Parts: sequence; structure tokens; C-alpha cells
Amino acid sequence: MNEERLIKSANYVRTELPVRIAHRLRDLQALPYVVVTQEGVAKVYELYWTAFDKFRRYPQVDTLEDNDAFCVFLRNILDEHSTVIPSLSLGLSLSSPYLAPDRLDAFMRRMLVSRISRRVLVEHHVALSQSFNNKLKGTGQAGAPVGIIHTGLNVKESIKRCVAYLRSRPYDADQDVSSGTQNVDWSEVVIDGHVDTTFPYIREHLEYIIFELLKNSFRATRSKHPDASRLPSIRATIVAASHQVTIRISDQGGGIMSSHITTPSDLFSFSHVRNAARLDDARLGALRTVSSSSRGMKATVDEQVKTWQTATAEHTPSPASLAPHPRIGIGLPMSNIFATYFGGSLEIVSMDGYGTDVYLRLPRLGTNLEGIEV
Repeated sequence: MNEERLIKSANYVRTELPVRIAHRLRDLQALPYVVVTQEGVAKVYELYWTAFDKFRRYPQVDTLEDNDAFCVFLRNILDEHSTVIPSLSLGLSLSSPYLAPDRLDAFMRRMLVSRISRRVLVEHHVALSQSFNNKLKGTGQAGAPVGIIHTGLNVKESIKRCVAYLRSRPYDADQDVSSGTQNVDWSEVVIDGHVDTTFPYIREHLEYIIFELLKNSFRATRSKHPDASRLPSIRATIVAASHQVTIRISDQGGGIMSSHITTPSDLFSFSHVRNAARLDDARLGALRTVSSSSRGMKATVDEQVKTWQTATAEHTPSPASLAPHPRIGIGLPMSNIFATYFGGSLEIVSMDGYGTDVYLRLPRLGTNLEGIEV
């Protein structure tokens, strides 16, 4: 990285983001009027229109000082858009009766994948700028990530980090687990397979997926065994192949099928036809709270950890107003989108009455492009 490349990167981001935002505005304009005017959807439209207008007026970046100001501008845009995910989810849930399931899910996928792509461009450029500034000051570190990409991401360490966070949670952080196991520790997680695996990837994406999958396994296992003095362990198996890395998470949480869910893939749907829980009053209320909060939801591990750490420190329940509510039904759909973003996959296999196996397959970066429609 040098000054010329950094300036080139800044101007690429400056000209590319309004194009991607404009396409999403066209997507929103193509929706039925009853959908566009729904609570949440109209808010997202206004946010996108404002961001598009700001970008199209932003002057060319010519110097390092210009780039520093541009990075501040980008961070402000990210903060302004922190409510997009819960607002979209709320609006499309309320619109579910007016859209066919395939159309609704395709629209949400395009919106969320595009949002991730824009966030990756912004965060990567900001991180590159920070690294370059540190290098100029002589404070750069050897082996640091390239932007937001960790070139030697250790899979086992990422799993262990997520496990440590989750095992420190209050036993009823989601307010949906029987009090019978309140004095029982969370399940142990056994990590096996190719435990020395490292590969280049965006750590924030990988750990969000692992965190959400393990969180579901922890909760299901505790709910399935309310009278146990020791909860069954969860197994995370790592397999490294030449072109991809696979992580299998296996639990004894009783499986996932219910009156709401008939096939595992329905858990990724935003339509009430495929997942009736999308119109639950409690879930809609939680989405309203999160979308109206200044913190919004960025779909990261850190924001969730801070939620219950703050609540625990204050000895109060963890209300949705503090940060994203754990039970708004976003975790699995977002994990699926993160997994497929670079051409990977997320597959759920339920053994009803016993447990669930989840297979996360991720390509080694450098062999795959973003799987997005600009």
C-alpha cells in the first residue's frame, strides 16, 4: 500500500457505493405501494436516498488529508445506517401477506448482500487507511491484517473466542429457557478435526456465523435437558480441503422442527408462509425497539457481547433497547448470507428428538469472487 493506491481506493469507493445504492433504490421503487409505505421500509428508502445524494455530491479525493476526511464521512454513513437490518426485517415481515415468498426472500437477499458488500468496501478502505497512517507514524505491526482480511485466520481460535463469550452469558439471556438449569454451566464445546487450520478470510464474518450457530446450540441443549446436572457437550469439527474449509457443529438439542418450521431452509426465510414466527407479536415488538434505537444492529459479535455485559454489570435484564434483541430472528438468515457471500454454504440437518448438525463451508479467499448482484 502506498499513497497512490490509497487515493485510488478512496475514489473507487466514492464512485462505486452510489451505484450500488442506486440499484437498491430501484429495487425499492419496484415494490408494490403497500409494501414501500410499510413501517420500516419507508425509513430505509429515505436513508438510502440521503446516502446516495451525499455520495454523488462528494468531491474527488486527491490527497491523504482528503482521504482522512473521507474516512470520517464513511464512518458517519455506517452509523446512520445501523438501523437498516431491523427496519427492513420489520417492514418485510409486515409486508409478508402482500408478497409471494420467493419474491420477498429474493428481495431481502439482494438488499442484505448489497449492504454487506458496501460495508466490506467501506470497512476495508478505512482499515487500509488506518494501517497506512500507522506505517507513516512508524507504529505499524508485522503480521497485521490486510485491511479487514486476516491472511492467516486460525479457525480453532475463532471458535474458542466465540465459546468463551457464550459460556459467560447469563443462563437466561434470551428469556426463553426453563429455570430448572439455572445453576448448571453451559455445555462444553469439543473442537476436533484439523485444529491447526488457518486460511485467509474476514474474521468478523466467520465469527458472527460461528457465534450464532453455537448460540442456538447452547440454547437448544439447555432447553432439551431441563433437569440435567451436566449438559451434553457440543462438538465442532474442522476439516481443511485444498479449496474450502468446512466446520460442522453438532449438538443434542432435540432438533429444530416445530409447528412453525417444516424444513430447515425455512429458518432462512423472511416470509410468514415459510416461517410463521415472522409475524409473532413479540418478535415484531422487539424489531420495533431495535429499529428505533440509536444503536440499531450491525450484525457483529461485539455488539451482542456488549449487550449482556452491560446488563450483567447493571444487574438488570437485557432489554432490546440496549442493543439488538437476541430473539428477533435475524441470526440464522444473516449467517446464511455471510456464508454464501464469497460462494460458501450453510446447511442444517435436523435429527428430530436428538439434535442438529450444521455444516458451514467456506472457500479459501483468492479463488472466489463476491457472489453479489451490484
